[in-house]
Amino acid sequence: MFGQNKHPEKAQPEPHWLNKKQMAASCGISVQAFDKWGVKPISKIGNSVYFDARSVVDNRLDNERGKQQPELPEDRDESEIEYQTWRLTKARADAQELTNEKERQQVVEAEFATFVLSKIASSVASRLDTVPLNIRRRFPELETKHIEYLTREIAKARNIAAGLDAMIPELLDDYLNRTD
Repeated sequence: MFGQNKHPEKAQPEPHWLNKKQMAASCGISVQAFDKWGVKPISKIGNSVYFDARSVVDNRLDNERGKQQPELPEDRDESEIEYQTWRLTKARADAQELTNEKERQQVVEAEFATFVLSKIASSVASRLDTVPLNIRRRFPELETKHIEYLTREIAKARNIAAGLDAMIPELLDDYLNRTD
């Protein structure tokens, strides 16, 4: 910590050493303020402690470095709290923006889109079922092979429309992969 002379009766402070009162006065501060700085003395002779300019300068430089570069654990905790607060604020803002877009009917949930598209697809599939019969009534001169061909093609289209609700998640994934 600091040196103590083994023979206090012979010990003399160096000319550039100052006691606490003298060092505080040379720094232009009170003795109490100097105590708060926590400067380590370079020597103790009897009941007196002595400081040199180098120990005071080192103490002040360490103090300033501590202000510029706080200790990692404290800095990390504060940064972590600030980061988490920022994330929470951002998540709230994003959620509010999504709510606003829903109210303006600019976005809908994927489940709703799937529900609506499956209803439309089922309605289209039902309508496609009636097409061959309506064509046969409207154009009786068409041969059976033409109507059967039309029926097969419409059945394929109807099956695609009927399976749309199962295809939507896959189509959504494909869309998102292409836009990223």
